[in-house]
Amino acid sequence: IGSLDYPSKGTIKLDGQNIAQLDESELAQIRGQKIGFVFQSFHLIQSMTALENVMLPLTFQNMSAGEKQKRAINILTKVGLKFRMTHLPGELSGGENQRVAIARALANNPEVIIADEPTGNLDQSTGKKIMDLLLNIYKKEGKTVIIVTHDRDLVNITKSEKVYKIVDGELV
Repeated sequence: IGSLDYPSKGTIKLDGQNIAQLDESELAQIRGQKIGFVFQSFHLIQSMTALENVMLPLTFQNMSAGEKQKRAINILTKVGLKFRMTHLPGELSGGENQRVAIARALANNPEVIIADEPTGNLDQSTGKKIMDLLLNIYKKEGKTVIIVTHDRDLVNITKSEKVYKIVDGELV
C-alpha cells in the first residue's frame, strides 16, 4: 500500500495508477507527495531538531523556506509540541519523538497516511488527542488513514468504518 514493495499478487492503485507498473523513481515521487508514513521506531534524524525533522519531507516541495517552516510549526503545534520544536530527538521523550514522527508524516499533506502503532508511546490523554487529529484528517479532509495496531481499545475509539484483522500473517 505504501509503495515500498511491489505487490506479490493482485493490484494496488493509487489515484488510478497501478503501482506495479511504476519504476522506482515514480514510486519515490508518489511516496514523497502522496503518502505519509508513521514508523513505529520513528526514524528521526538525530542531528536535526523536531522542526527540521518535520520540514524534511518538504525539501522537494515547491514552497518557500518560510512556507515550509510555517507549515511545520503549525503541525508541531497540532501535536502539542509548540514549545519543544527546537529540541533534538535525544532531548525528547519517547512520546514526544512519536509526535514528531506523526507531524513529519503529515507535513506534505499526503492523500494516504499509514501509521504503525501511532499511540504506542503516548499516555492515554495525548493518544486520544492524536487519534482525534487523525480522525479529523479522515473525516474532514477526506484523506485515507490506515492505522496498524495491537490495541483493541484504539480500534473502538476510532469507530473505524473498516477493520481488518490479521492473525499469524493471514487476513481473517
